[in-house]
Amino acid sequence: MNGPQDLGGQMGFGAVAPERDEPVFHAEWEKRALGVTLATGAFGAWNIDESRHARESLHPADYYSSSYYEIWIKALEMLLKRHGFVSDADLAAGGAVDPAATPKRVLKAADVAAVLARGGPCDRPVAAPARFEIGQRVRTKNFHPVGHTRLPRYARGKKGVIDAVREGFVFPDTNAHGSGENPQWVYTVLFDGREIWGEGADPTLTVSIDAWESYLEPA
Repeated sequence: MNGPQDLGGQMGFGAVAPERDEPVFHAEWEKRALGVTLATGAFGAWNIDESRHARESLHPADYYSSSYYEIWIKALEMLLKRHGFVSDADLAAGGAVDPAATPKRVLKAADVAAVLARGGPCDRPVAAPARFEIGQRVRTKNFHPVGHTRLPRYARGKKGVIDAVREGFVFPDTNAHGSGENPQWVYTVLFDGREIWGEGADPTLTVSIDAWESYLEPA
């Protein structure tokens, strides 16, 4: 979907101003937001792609007016309600009111370090050989799905060159909606800056993205 997070090339948002010596957390509640998100993610009710799509599904006005961890918490409320772990009544009361679903797993404090170290690998074998090879010219497809996608809006319908052939990875466009992992080959595609940003782009600029195979077609 063309969500509020897809800001590449958009104007009117001002300059990017990195915060010097930025702390890991700006407030104590942000630590708790991260912890609660990780703990509930361990329930096994949703995957990383559904979680990311929930954040990207926030209304643009809500998304842009929220801080990083506010976005996380608002999306987490959405996921917890969707999967039956909390209700609107629970949230209004600040505690459990209605019956709730039972998690598949509960993350214990003693297991956190090992779980974080293990991560959530999403590389998978793909039965078919890679369709494209290094040096081949390709074009990204120009589509605007209503569901999740990892192809940036600014890079759709653009010509580039295969710079690297990666492994097979879970296809987020289906995984986010419970339609299976459907792994595909992933490629690093290199674009000339003018192909992406137009004639006014810095002529020395190049842009690369990692793209799933179904995002690409021969140029």
